[in-house]
Amino acid sequence: MKVCNKKQGAQIMQVGFYFDQTRCTGCSACRVACKDWNDIPAVPENWMRVLYTEKGKFPDVFVSYMVAPCWHCIDPVCVPACPVNAIAKREEDGIVLVNSDTCIGNEECDEKCLKACPYDAPQFGPEQGAKMHKCTYCIDRFEEGKLPDCVEACPVRALDAGPLEQLQKKYGTNTEAVDFKFSQRAKPAVVIKAKPVPENIQ
Repeated sequence: MKVCNKKQGAQIMQVGFYFDQTRCTGCSACRVACKDWNDIPAVPENWMRVLYTEKGKFPDVFVSYMVAPCWHCIDPVCVPACPVNAIAKREEDGIVLVNSDTCIGNEECDEKCLKACPYDAPQFGPEQGAKMHKCTYCIDRFEEGKLPDCVEACPVRALDAGPLEQLQKKYGTNTEAVDFKFSQRAKPAVVIKAKPVPENIQ
């Protein structure tokens, strides 16, 4: 999929994700839906990951999950990291896409985009000279007015997506949670309802 070159001028709109950590059960329906919709091999690429955290000792145990797609950052550090300008942020909606035709592969560039990203969003296949792929915000669905497939697949409605400003009005502005640290440099486009850690859990 080819990407649009970033135009000069102000960002028109920024899309983002909402994640409710208090609802997520770690079922990985979002991850499976992502692979199915985008026809991604079983391993090793994971455009959507589900991180697991366990704290405490039985019987006082705390468990939480954190989804990890590409957050389509407001100031994506992967874009300037790419030596051939294969990654671009769309002006009209803030979606960050990679041009696979331009990408020179991980052997030639030493995975600079992956090393720059604080969330390990760029993914590479097992083949020699693998090119980078990642979450596209289901751009084909988005352009048809549909939600990303991961959002639609969540059985407990722990995910939502849309214009970041609308998500913030609906869900608040929290951006911190267990297993997630907001990067002030990249500014991920996300709102999170965090699962609180009980005071008796270390």
